[in-house]
Amino acid sequence: MTNIIAFAGSNSKDSINKQLAIYASGLIEDAQVTVLDLNDFELPIFSKHYEKRHGVPENAMSFLNYIKQSDGIVLSLAENNGAYSAVFKNLFDWMSRAEAKLFFGKPMLLMATSDGRRGGISVLTMAKERFPRHDAQIVANFSLPSFESNFSNGEITNPDLDNELKRKVELFEKQL
Repeated sequence: MTNIIAFAGSNSKDSINKQLAIYASGLIEDAQVTVLDLNDFELPIFSKHYEKRHGVPENAMSFLNYIKQSDGIVLSLAENNGAYSAVFKNLFDWMSRAEAKLFFGKPMLLMATSDGRRGGISVLTMAKERFPRHDAQIVANFSLPSFESNFSNGEITNPDLDNELKRKVELFEKQL
């Protein structure tokens, strides 16, 4: 069976990006999905001085191992001021210190959502440009605008957006 990890680039307890990642990963057929929560991987703020004294924290290595052991990644990024959330950026920095090519060529469905009409497009654009340098194989990407208007009871309510995501999931599945 295919092993997928799904997570949000957020530590919000009621993360809309986590809700989207769970929904999208649930559309993948014949897959074992492990939903990761960044709150379970607390890390000190990245610093070369900390790294020199203590090494790469165990939680960063643990998260990296989830990526290594997976067959694919479903990631929905939160957008804070047009960029990654601080908690995701910190995790990304720590993991890249241990393994520069931290995505290991795994197929990735990359997404973002927000309450606004742009749907996290700034952070999505940033990640699409950056992640391949870290060996991400971004198979498809998806932006869900106006989350509160287009998502309810665990699913996308706008039929056009839902069909678009389902097409992206099919592309992702073909690469697994």
